[in-house]
Amino acid sequence: MKLSRALPLLPLLPLLPLAVALNGCINVGPNYSLPQQALVNAPLANAPIEGADTSLTTRQNVPPVWWKLYDDPVLNGLVDQALQSNTDLRVAAANLARSREALGVAQAQGGFSGKTSALIERAQESAEQYLLTEKLPVVNEGDIGISVSYEIDLFGKLRRGVEAAQADTESVQAAGELARITVVADVVRSYVEQCSAAEELRIAQQSLALQKQRVDVSRRLRDAGRGNQPDVTRGQTQVDTLSADIPRYTARRKIAQYRLAALLARAPSDLPPAVLACDRLPQIRQPIPVGDGAALLKRRPDVREAERQLAASTARIGVATGALYPTVSIGASAGLTGILEDLGTSPTARWGFGPLISWTFPANGARGRVREAQASSQVALAKFDGVVLTALRETETSLATYASDYARADALRAAVKSATESADETHRLYRAGRESFISDLDATRTLTSTKSQAAAADGQVAIDQVNLFLALGGGWEVDPQNASGSSTPAAAVPVKATPLPTAAAKAP
Repeated sequence: MKLSRALPLLPLLPLLPLAVALNGCINVGPNYSLPQQALVNAPLANAPIEGADTSLTTRQNVPPVWWKLYDDPVLNGLVDQALQSNTDLRVAAANLARSREALGVAQAQGGFSGKTSALIERAQESAEQYLLTEKLPVVNEGDIGISVSYEIDLFGKLRRGVEAAQADTESVQAAGELARITVVADVVRSYVEQCSAAEELRIAQQSLALQKQRVDVSRRLRDAGRGNQPDVTRGQTQVDTLSADIPRYTARRKIAQYRLAALLARAPSDLPPAVLACDRLPQIRQPIPVGDGAALLKRRPDVREAERQLAASTARIGVATGALYPTVSIGASAGLTGILEDLGTSPTARWGFGPLISWTFPANGARGRVREAQASSQVALAKFDGVVLTALRETETSLATYASDYARADALRAAVKSATESADETHRLYRAGRESFISDLDATRTLTSTKSQAAAADGQVAIDQVNLFLALGGGWEVDPQNASGSSTPAAAVPVKATPLPTAAAKAP
């Protein structure tokens, strides 16, 4: 049910300055502040991150360009290219542009508006609408007019809509930042996997060559009467076993190259030659800076995204509440209406000025929409808490995994050293006839297996480092020194961090 009426002008003129003064002074619905019960305020979210090994990590802040800790110019160039051309970042940039336009639309609501119209028609008017009984003649009619109005946002419905749109835009911006750090991590991970697979392939080929040398020695000893055919056969079996691993490493290397090419939006054959030639695992040779829990939650874009969604949901409670109240506007119109031949004469002139109150009475579920908005705000709060817990869990899990895999890789490196010494000594004894071929074969098998395990463990440590930086939320910031080493990425989303408000912070 809608009640609209143009009220008489003169009695309400004294009220107009008051109405204008009240514009902007009343905002129905709750003012946003981060709920005190939100988990981001809990001690568990502000304590030092658990699972950090002090020998592998530091409490320093995560650098914005963490991939430069590898000190690898090839990797730096790949990240720069991905930030320029990655399709996910193009989508994020387009989403942000769309959200900003939606914010502009919300900001343009209310205030001054106007329209103009011109109508010329040949018509016959109804006589009875003018309380006449004789038929009116057919004439040419004209209607030309212009109107201007100013909507007074007396109860803050439009301002709450702007708050919601602003929070939505900041949420989309945080989503773009999340896309950026994900792309950077995927590029580094793919490059590391390519180099790791190439290194494991190189070690497997070296082990294969070494085993072939052992087989050649066993053949010469057999031919000289100092060996036997079973020794040759067992050695050849080991050669075949090592050869079977070569395709696996080759496939892993190709898959990493395909993934990297997709991230850079180019064909695999167009990857830089230095990428294809990499067969040494890039390493970070310093403790990883991880910061603390509070810094983690302020840095992670998904936490900011969820918090901004909570702010938008809170603002929409005000939008739904504002719909329960009247809409007040002041308008003026002027024009010419009458027979076409008489337009411009004083009898056809018209004008008007005055306030308009339009009020849709709370019916048809209007109050239910307020309760729906309140429930949506509770949903957003629960999701926000869930994102906070996920951020802490992912970081703690990544730290524990990194420490465990690093310890394993360190132990395997020591094992490789001892296995190499053992294999060399056993082979010398075998050639001197003081050790059996079985012992020599076992020592060689142990060496090749240990080398393979150590290379795989080192590769896993490198992957763990990438996963840790991703969990820490590093890599979305724009480096003031131009982190990528070239111009600002065209497809990258402009980023400006929206810090999490404290429990007492209010929306503007």
